[in-house]
Amino acid sequence: MFAAERRQLILEMVRANGAVSLRELARVVQTSEVTVRRDVRALEAEGLLDRRHGGAVLPGGFTRESGFPQKSHLATAEKTAIADVAAGLVEEGEAVVVGAGTTTQELARRLARVPGLTVVTNSLLVAQALAHANRVEVVMTGGTLRGSNYALVGSGAEQSLQGLRVSRAFLSGSGLTAERGLSTSNMLSASVDRALVQAAAEVVVLADHTKLGTDTMFQTVPTDVITRLVTDEPPPHDDRACAELQALADQGVQITVAGSGASGGGSGEGMAGRRPRRESPLPVQRRGGPTAQLRSAAPPLHEQQQAERARVADLRRR
Repeated sequence: MFAAERRQLILEMVRANGAVSLRELARVVQTSEVTVRRDVRALEAEGLLDRRHGGAVLPGGFTRESGFPQKSHLATAEKTAIADVAAGLVEEGEAVVVGAGTTTQELARRLARVPGLTVVTNSLLVAQALAHANRVEVVMTGGTLRGSNYALVGSGAEQSLQGLRVSRAFLSGSGLTAERGLSTSNMLSASVDRALVQAAAEVVVLADHTKLGTDTMFQTVPTDVITRLVTDEPPPHDDRACAELQALADQGVQITVAGSGASGGGSGEGMAGRRPRRESPLPVQRRGGPTAQLRSAAPPLHEQQQAERARVADLRRR
């Protein structure tokens, strides 16, 4: 494929999806990430798109929201790895809330195997994944159906969450930065996500590396409210994503990095060979509240902080 043809295809993918990872672009145009990165730089110089951490987005600083059909085909291996790790945080008999999104849908498929679980959700896709699960109770919010992501939104959804209290919330979004936290492109979705957060003692954000450093219009979860981030390992040369992970860790977010083990990033296969996950043992200090501890025994705080910084520094060197 000639360079002009590659760049035209790249531009069409970004316009169709709003945001696309370099890994996915390389897979589709059948070339290396180094070549794709060069193409993306050329398109950015022409003002046709903007580069972001490990990917490309529509120009203007804020990505628009993609529909479910587009999202479901992006970073599938990464989402699968993230969902595997996140499911391991849930214990038998817990009550959790799960927000809308393709990554949380993957999580729900794994939660179907957790007995005695109660899942509160505003997502039809999450509910569908759990519909036939044995000994899993599904509680759906009310609200108005938003067809682009099959989620219930609006005042009905928010009111149904009032007075609810669960152990943790699992949320995804369109972007995540250390400065603003988790954000999304839709005002109604953001409002319901905030209500889900209010119902949970802990907040777990599920976000693949393409969302790190991306800022969208409506903030849903401020950084100081996020207990844990479960993400995949950024590409070797994605220094900006690694820097964002460092900034999040510096603000007290526990970082768990799950390896996808898939070079192309567009397939869920090859999971048996995934790299082992790396987890920061750093506790989270919430403003005005006690320190949230991991379930396992942890070393002293200063040793934890040093270990966390060493792990993130290792990512940056890759």
